[in-house]
Amino acid sequence: MGTIKRFEDLDIWNDARVINKQVFEIAINTELKKDYRLYGQIDGASGSIMDNIAEGFERNGNKEFVQFLSIAKVSCGEVRSQLYRLFDRNYISQEEFDDLKSRLENLSKRISGFINYLRKSDLKGSKFKGN
Repeated sequence: MGTIKRFEDLDIWNDARVINKQVFEIAINTELKKDYRLYGQIDGASGSIMDNIAEGFERNGNKEFVQFLSIAKVSCGEVRSQLYRLFDRNYISQEEFDDLKSRLENLSKRISGFINYLRKSDLKGSKFKGN
């Protein structure tokens, strides 16, 4: 794995950003924008994926990064669950549902893989250099 200097260099963060943008586009192009509670929930959860990846990265230590990646992974599941609600309320088509669900499942697997990589890594971040 190459050296990552900024969270913006992480593919998982960029993929989370794309998902967040897709959720926003659904809201502005459908009646979801009027379903304030559901929109607030899915917007917050999809934003939480990318935000927790960024926050964990900025903590500068693998142990904390793993903790925040775990939260991001949980948020993937939350968005996936809310996606069913979007579909059941006819805000999105089967095709949109399948695409976003696949993206979320893939991202969740990749976050898990990254967590496993960090747990096995000898690099512990600047906060753990003395350990």
